Amino acid sequence: MHILLVEDDALVASGIRAGLMTYDFVVDHASTLQAASQALEAVTTDVVILDRGMPDGDGLLLLEEWRSNGVETPVLILTARDAVRDRVDGLQGGADDYLVKPFDLEELVARLYALLRRASGRSSGVITHGALTLDPVSRQVSIDGVAVPLSRRELVLLEAFLYAPRSVLNADQLKDSLYGMNEDVESNALNVHIHHLRRKLGSGIIDTVRGLGYRLGKPEAVMLPQDAMKQTS
Repeated sequence: MHILLVEDDALVASGIRAGLMTYDFVVDHASTLQAASQALEAVTTDVVILDRGMPDGDGLLLLEEWRSNGVETPVLILTARDAVRDRVDGLQGGADDYLVKPFDLEELVARLYALLRRASGRSSGVITHGALTLDPVSRQVSIDGVAVPLSRRELVLLEAFLYAPRSVLNADQLKDSLYGMNEDVESNALNVHIHHLRRKLGSGIIDTVRGLGYRLGKPEAVMLPQDAMKQTS
């Protein structure tokens, strides 16, 4: 999933980014509110982590501007302002969650997954799709209880489809889920990852919608790869 981290302290931002990347999040960093707005317009973002005390203003004012302009991206305010009034102002100003520094990385990750779960209309942390099960925390994928090893990119791509099961996702949206703004992406990289998912999880796991993009296939299309079926027989 793609996270936009809005934080002016370079050391803090570096630590958060490194920690989130161990959970396979794709993280872009903006050190000013202006850069944050530009990034939000440039890439498809799943969750924004927003500091309040920024060099060019209060992050809450930017959030209120986003909400008034119809931006619905989930936002978690991450700040040192711990007064009850600050929390209330943040939530009433449009934040979906509020976490005070210093914080525990595990708690931040849990809150991010909760926001993603709510945004996709899911009630359970573990995602199921037919015989397929994905545990976002353990990063484990299985079909009928049999573990299916996926690369980091394949896992992130699968998550993007599972969190938007009824949506057609275009190539740019999918690339934003897989890569940061400053990463070099080969022209055929997305097609390669989709090919590998189809080979490992069944050819119908991802449907091509001609001229528009891709969407999650029907639950019954999920199946074990042939070599895994031989091992379980």
